[in-house]
Amino acid sequence: MAYLAPGVYVEETPPAARPIAGVGTSTAGFIGFVDSSVEMPSKPDGTPYTMATAGTPQLITGWEQFKNTFGKFKTGNATLAHAVYGFFSNGGTRCWVLSVDDALELNDPSQELAKLAPIDEIAIVAVPGAITDVQHGAILAHCFGLEDRFAILDGVQEPSAQTAAEIAQAGRSESGSYGAVYFPWINVYDPVDEEIKAVPPSGHLAGVYARSDGARGVHKAPANEGLIGALDTEIGMTRADQGQLNVDGVNVIRVFNGAVKVWGARTSADEANSEFRYISTRRFFNFMRESIDEGTQFAVFEPNNPALWQRITRSVSDFLLQQWRAGALFGETPEQAFFVRCDAETNPSDVREAGQVVTEVGVAITKPAEFVIFRIQQITGG
Repeated sequence: MAYLAPGVYVEETPPAARPIAGVGTSTAGFIGFVDSSVEMPSKPDGTPYTMATAGTPQLITGWEQFKNTFGKFKTGNATLAHAVYGFFSNGGTRCWVLSVDDALELNDPSQELAKLAPIDEIAIVAVPGAITDVQHGAILAHCFGLEDRFAILDGVQEPSAQTAAEIAQAGRSESGSYGAVYFPWINVYDPVDEEIKAVPPSGHLAGVYARSDGARGVHKAPANEGLIGALDTEIGMTRADQGQLNVDGVNVIRVFNGAVKVWGARTSADEANSEFRYISTRRFFNFMRESIDEGTQFAVFEPNNPALWQRITRSVSDFLLQQWRAGALFGETPEQAFFVRCDAETNPSDVREAGQVVTEVGVAITKPAEFVIFRIQQITGG
């Protein structure tokens, strides 16, 4: 542009790097049984609400909306209603709920889970009360296949023995890093029968995940957190009871001085995937991968040259720097915490000819302090 008259000129220039925004991690997806005969609340004009169509996911942003969509607490929706109520009570703000009107459809929830797949914002998945190997396997396979969500699984309510094999029916597996099993069930007040009853903990735990993510970040393990609304656990657990269960990937819910707390932070990963032993590691990796994926879409169809490589490097590095400052990455300096490489070495001629641009990213993710050990020694006073 030619400048002729004296003055101040403002020009718009494209940014050298586009900021990457972190994706959401706390939207849950629930699947559960709702009997079509469940009583619906009335509108202000006295006419009843229409129940949501079974098999169609519904966005729910509060307990009142759930009641208006799926009915009040009733025997025909109790398990799902307690789960969603627990979710919002513990800090959840958004969830998608898919109901089925035949409980047998949940024996293998694969088809229902497929209906949640297109909803990109879902990051947590639960089928409250699902405890069989087929059910656990289907939920884990769903999360493993999409690579952007995490399964909260309920352990068997009354196992024949308190072992991981009896509590976590699907066992440990490759897909197990995308889910975590919790035991035992929790006692809550049931407004239907007006008494205390045991319910699966997955809904309350989804709320705990959301609360922890909002307060600390997805890199913080959702453990040592209270379950609001839980009055007790159905089965009392001690440290001795928990020992082997923890090693075998079952997260125990325990009571401390009357407070019901999540006292485990492990996935169901097998030994071959032990780098994702902790829930926070897997969920942060999901968050990081999805954020970088969505935040670098600007690179598609751009000229594959050093200028593009620099923009990608800058964008990803800035994002990871933010995560390091938030405490998600381990290292005293950014250089110790992560690296980003997108250059001629990662993009030789054959890669460029294939229409690809390759970026290598390495991160050191902080892990939870699962065992806090104090070594105490007696000394002679002087």
